[in-house]
Amino acid sequence: MISGESSRGYVHKIETFGLVDGPGVRFVAFLSGCRMRCKFCHNPDTWMKKGEEWTAEKLLSQAKKYKAYWKKGGGITVSGGEPLLQADFVRELFTLAKKENIHTAIDTAGEPFRDDEEYKRSLRPLIDVTDLFILDLKMMSPEGHKDLTGVDNSNILSFARWLSDSGKKLWIRHVLVPGITDGEDDLIRMREFISTLRTVEKVEILPYHTLGVFKWKELGLDYPLDGVPTPTKEETERAERLLGL
Repeated sequence: MISGESSRGYVHKIETFGLVDGPGVRFVAFLSGCRMRCKFCHNPDTWMKKGEEWTAEKLLSQAKKYKAYWKKGGGITVSGGEPLLQADFVRELFTLAKKENIHTAIDTAGEPFRDDEEYKRSLRPLIDVTDLFILDLKMMSPEGHKDLTGVDNSNILSFARWLSDSGKKLWIRHVLVPGITDGEDDLIRMREFISTLRTVEKVEILPYHTLGVFKWKELGLDYPLDGVPTPTKEETERAERLLGL
């Protein structure tokens, strides 16, 4: 069974006027919990804090207060943390949202996915009520990915293939970290992998930033990428060329 409660979820924070987490203006709920330990994570506080408890009905009611701003292109995005760790809660939220013709999106790293039929059957109801998946691809190298995030990436790539085979719309995001996720071979492999996915609508490079470093310090954690610079315009443009953007 997928972890998470069927009617209650734990929310880390809410953004009512999101402009980068899907099409149009979005109501964005950042859920608590993640099993990855990305060295550049800007929300490490979602790892350890349970968050505020919400019912799906209450969260949808809160989101609808901002519906006037969505117009035709906006909607609700669930991010994290890792939304798939609370899949049942997100499914219930999105089921209610779709009854009111609200566009739904999930921003995920895909780590909880298991490539077995029982898990996929249990996840299918959530897939069916999600209009868009925004999938973060960190690296293609399994070794590099494990060093960067603490986990292997084989199930994440399987998740991307499954979503594509299921006809689900995909946006792909890649955080560009100088000296770590900007390797030529890895970016070319990523481009080749993305080209095998039939439903990708957008590929974005997100330049690495240090805006979340203070959270590591507040939690008493050593920041693993201390001293790593943000990418230059030229480095970002090079990565875009390698990804075929």
